[in-house]
Amino acid sequence: MDVSTWRMRGFVAVAEELHFSRAAVRLNIAQQALSKQIQDLEAELRTQLFVRTSRSVELTPAGAEFLDVCRATLKTFDDGVRSVRNVGLGSSGTLTLGFYTLAMLELTTPVLQEFGRRFPDAHVDIQEYTFVDPSAGLASGQSDLAVVRLPVSAPGIEWEVLFTEPRVVVLAASHPLANRDRVSAAEIADEQLTIGRVEDPIYRDFWTLAKHRTAPLKPPIETSSHMQELEIVATGRACSITAACASRFTPHAGVRFVVIDDVPGVQTALAWRAGDASPLVGQFVDVARQVRDRQPELIQTIEHPTLGSTR
Repeated sequence: MDVSTWRMRGFVAVAEELHFSRAAVRLNIAQQALSKQIQDLEAELRTQLFVRTSRSVELTPAGAEFLDVCRATLKTFDDGVRSVRNVGLGSSGTLTLGFYTLAMLELTTPVLQEFGRRFPDAHVDIQEYTFVDPSAGLASGQSDLAVVRLPVSAPGIEWEVLFTEPRVVVLAASHPLANRDRVSAAEIADEQLTIGRVEDPIYRDFWTLAKHRTAPLKPPIETSSHMQELEIVATGRACSITAACASRFTPHAGVRFVVIDDVPGVQTALAWRAGDASPLVGQFVDVARQVRDRQPELIQTIEHPTLGSTR
C-alpha cells in the first residue's frame, strides 16, 4: 500500500478543520475534489476515517490514530526534503576541517563563528594533524578543507592565502644569538636543525632554508611533534625553523624565538581539493575570505608580531 503525501495532507487538513469547505479553502482545491480524495483514501485503507452528518464531521478512532501517523510522517518527510535542499544549496551538512599544527591562529575562531551564524544547520568537525601530514588530511581525503602552511606539494589542492607571518629560528635560551631581535639566514647556516618527520622534499627544503643556505645542511634531527621539537631545542642539541606564532601559542622557558629577517615569510592558507563540487566547501571559503578582509588590524597583528614577550 502506498499512501501519497498529497492524500495525507488532505486528510490532515480535514481532520484539523473538521469541515470540508474550510479544509478545501486551506488547500486551495475544490471541495468536491477534496471529498473524492478522502473517499479514495478510506477505500485504500479499507477503513472509515470520518463520521459525516449534515451538520458535523468527526474523526473515527481509526481516523484519530491515522492523524498521528500522518503528522509524524509528513514532518519526517518535510524535514528530509528541507535537509536535502539545504545540502544542495550549501547551507547544511557536515564539513571536516583539518588543521596543521599551529596553523589555527586568531583568525580561525571568528571564521568558525561567522560560518555557524550564517549556516546554523551545518556542522564543522575539526581535526588536528601533526608534521607527518602537511596537507592536514586533504591528500588522504579525510578532510574537506584544511588550514595549512604553504608550501604543500600534495597534488590536486587549491588554496586561499589568509596571511603571511615571519619565519623564526627557535634557539636555546643559552644560545649566543638568543637575545637578538633578528638574525640572517647566514648566521644560522652552520646550526644543527630539527625537521618534521616528512619525506616531502619541498616541505623539507622550506623549513631548512635550502634556498638561503651558505653552508651545507647537516642531517636534521627528525621530530614528530612541535613540543618534541621545543624540548630538543631547549637542551641545546639543535635549533628549529618555525612560524612566528609559535612564540604566542607555545611559549617555553628554555627557548627563544628570533625572526629570520632575510627570508620570505610562511603563508597560512585555507585549502581544499581542486574540483570539489560541494557547495558547503565554497560557502566556507567565501566566509573565510570575508572575515579576513574585514579584520585588517588582526591580520596586521599576526603578520607583524612582537616577540619580546618570549624573552
